[in-house]
Amino acid sequence: MLIDQSVITDNAINVRDLTFAWASGETVLDRCTLSVPKGEFWMLLGTNGSGKSTLLRLLAGLLKPKSGDITISDRLGFVFQNPDHQLVMPTVGADIAFGLVSENLTYPETRQRVESSLKAVNLAEMIRRPIYALSGGQKQRVAIAGAIARHAEVLLLDEPTALLDGENQLDLVASVRDLVKQKNLTALWVTHRLNELDYADGAFLLERGQVIDKGDPMRLKKVLLEKS
Repeated sequence: MLIDQSVITDNAINVRDLTFAWASGETVLDRCTLSVPKGEFWMLLGTNGSGKSTLLRLLAGLLKPKSGDITISDRLGFVFQNPDHQLVMPTVGADIAFGLVSENLTYPETRQRVESSLKAVNLAEMIRRPIYALSGGQKQRVAIAGAIARHAEVLLLDEPTALLDGENQLDLVASVRDLVKQKNLTALWVTHRLNELDYADGAFLLERGQVIDKGDPMRLKKVLLEKS
């Protein structure tokens, strides 16, 4: 299927009629369609098994769809639910620098990228801090800093607050919202926490592998609260 180039200009993420099934034959996504505007912070909601995390992995190229189209306009950064799955080096600075190895940067260039990205997530003073000594929220910030250091302009975040307590949850979501606005990034954030919708520009509601509602996050929040 061809995608209208005018749509690509306005959106950072375009998904058209995306279908995915496991080898067992179980269909997870069924002709799923959505678009995320450039420079905005959108959330993806749905019950367990609705296909949220699978969709994010398809967008990141970690899975291949059965059919449909995916168009991403800019470089991607992916943040896992559990940061321990993607932080591999012993210290904060070393971990971010490790993600830049393939870019063949000089040492000063690498250092500048690392320092700049940590400053963006308010962790500048932790460049030498051991990863094991960080809180869960700080680890997620390091993962986000790694994406920023690689000049990712589209962030995919798979329930990044799932392992955090209440205060750290809202602190992280507010930080990502601010990054989106300050750096003109685009973010798609998977969540099941309705209070996080207060920080979003828009939201999608996924059910049985299809987007059944989208738009104003406060309206969707009200709809879901009324159902609960």
